[in-house]
Amino acid sequence: MKKLLFILSPLLLFGYTVDFEKSLEKTVEMNKGLKAKKLSIKQSSEDLNIANGYDYGSLVFNENISKTNHAGYVFGMKTASREAKMKDFGFTAIPPSGTLVGDIAPEALNNPESRTNYETKITYSVPLFTGFKLENAKKMAKLQLLAQEAKYNFDEKALGLEVLKAYNGAVAAKEFIKATSKAKEATSSFVEFAHELFNEGLVTSIDVKQAKVYDMGVDASMIESKNRYDLAMSYLRFLTSDKHITDVAEFKNIDNKITNVQQLQQKAHENREDFSWMKYNTQTLKAKIELENSEFYPTIGVQIEYGYNDNQLNNINSEHDYYMGAIALSYNLFDGFISSSKKEKAKIEYKKIKYYYEYMKDGIKLEVEKNILTLDAKQKILNQKIKANNLSDEVLEQSQELYKNHLINMSNLLLQQANQQKANAEMILAKYEKSLAAGRLKVSLGESLK
Repeated sequence: MKKLLFILSPLLLFGYTVDFEKSLEKTVEMNKGLKAKKLSIKQSSEDLNIANGYDYGSLVFNENISKTNHAGYVFGMKTASREAKMKDFGFTAIPPSGTLVGDIAPEALNNPESRTNYETKITYSVPLFTGFKLENAKKMAKLQLLAQEAKYNFDEKALGLEVLKAYNGAVAAKEFIKATSKAKEATSSFVEFAHELFNEGLVTSIDVKQAKVYDMGVDASMIESKNRYDLAMSYLRFLTSDKHITDVAEFKNIDNKITNVQQLQQKAHENREDFSWMKYNTQTLKAKIELENSEFYPTIGVQIEYGYNDNQLNNINSEHDYYMGAIALSYNLFDGFISSSKKEKAKIEYKKIKYYYEYMKDGIKLEVEKNILTLDAKQKILNQKIKANNLSDEVLEQSQELYKNHLINMSNLLLQQANQQKANAEMILAKYEKSLAAGRLKVSLGESLK
């Protein structure tokens, strides 16, 4: 007993009951899948920052240190730092009489001593015109950020439907357990009463055995109902990321105002974030056509550089500085029709996603209509199941009186007990299915279950 209490103590200390609203709130706040999807929004935001960043250009600092005895490099380094002297050209002596200057090999120029050179520079590069490539890249990044935000909002609402399944599934399982417990009380009383009648010689042992067999079947139903409850609770704890939830409150009923079907379909097109996600993706691929078209324009960029060269690290000296400004123009005259093919491919991608967009639009209309019809049918079924359950209760009560008065046998009584259990189970299932149909309709209209 002490060991059992020790095992259960964490549940007794931390376990608690939740309603649907609390379950949904916890899921939105803690669900790891949603957290991962939220990071996709952040990724798209950084993509937009990258696209915007190209407008500012780049400022780069470089410190290059090199050591060489390469004749060309050494001479270039000396001239870059304004240190070149006449002797570096080899003019160290007067040529012998009769010797042409052009025939003399300047030793100092051809075989210089090795030199260590320190080059310090800062370079600023900025694009002036990219054929509208940057503008379209920023446009695409903005659209993808909107697409990811829309996708996240839709996934959050869709996850709400999963919470409804788990939560109302657990409530339904609890109702099954209550109904089975009630049936257990009844069948146990049947066994006891059949024993009494058998002892009095009013019934045969068959009645007792039939009652016992049915009672064992109810025990099996109880095990199944508890298993359903445990599974639903496990799923709910998984969705909410809260392992301490041990119980659920009452059924969550979703209210729907069904007016004109066409108006609801239009409302779905306006509210559905997954439809917005598809719209933004369609616009993104349209912008990609213009992005690929930028290859047919020239690109113009500017670079400004300022730096120092010296044979020592402390080279920040105006006597050794230099500057350079450059404007570069690049125009692709021919690339083997690659740019044309890329543009054509972008057009095909855009046409393809437009078909998917229209297909999704029609699919949403069908989904809304289907969910309206399903909800209407589930509500009617629930009404009938409630009536059938009430009637089965009356029939069972009357059958018990008939059996006590020896007007029916145990088989007939157990048949009515089975009918009552079936009617009760079907009513509970109808409640669950109606609530789920209402939830599906609400989400298909782009509404939240909050």
